[in-house]
Amino acid sequence: MNSPRNKKEGETSWGKVAGWYADLLKDDNTYQTRVILPNLKRLLDLKKGEKVLDLACGNGFFSAEFTKTAKVIGVDIARNLIEQARKNVPSANFFVSSAEKMEFLDDNSVSKIVIVLAIQNMESPHLVFKECARILKPGGSLHIVLNHPAFRIPKKSSWGWDPATGSGQAGVQYRRIDAYLSESKEKIQMYPGDAPSVHTYSFHRPLQYFFKTLGNQNFYVNRLEEWSSNRKSEEGPRANAENFARKEIPLFMYLEAIKK
Repeated sequence: MNSPRNKKEGETSWGKVAGWYADLLKDDNTYQTRVILPNLKRLLDLKKGEKVLDLACGNGFFSAEFTKTAKVIGVDIARNLIEQARKNVPSANFFVSSAEKMEFLDDNSVSKIVIVLAIQNMESPHLVFKECARILKPGGSLHIVLNHPAFRIPKKSSWGWDPATGSGQAGVQYRRIDAYLSESKEKIQMYPGDAPSVHTYSFHRPLQYFFKTLGNQNFYVNRLEEWSSNRKSEEGPRANAENFARKEIPLFMYLEAIKK
């Protein structure tokens, strides 16, 4: 993953938690494993020998799957994560670099670029998209997965509970949104409940930002999908309402943008 772009290569908040992140992805019940990866495989539809850039690749979790079909290049600004990726996926080529400037990649040299759960941590997406447009072949595609910008706004969204009424109506689990259109930057604790001094920054941008910014960088959005949680609550008085809300209010948004 790439942290805010004002850091030089190798210095990033995600690099500080490389071990924790690796342990997290060993669990086969993560959203990365159960929600994001199956959907990405379906939508990428990788062809044999196709060249793919895994941008903000972290420790190579997704790169490992892509290499089963494609030729993979992985890029991340966190040196610790790239070191892990090289061990985890020796068949891919990994580089420590900012997402805004990847001079080791030629113009029009890659068929597909994937950015998973990282654009929300990048300070200047317009520069990242500009660089992606340079690298992609004409007609190539950029695949972005991020926390849903309409429902997961850092420190301005939360779950709420509306209890049963006197008429016998069941309680409702709802999503409270306190702000949406305004862009924002928030300091986020890396692992909730522990190590409060370890943090990163998360940026909120409304949906229109991505359409406008991609359009300004010679892309058009070809596909949008919204992905909900695969998890279920344990039995209890709120379980049905929680499960209903979990399915109705998506966690993630996927965009496919095509280079014109």
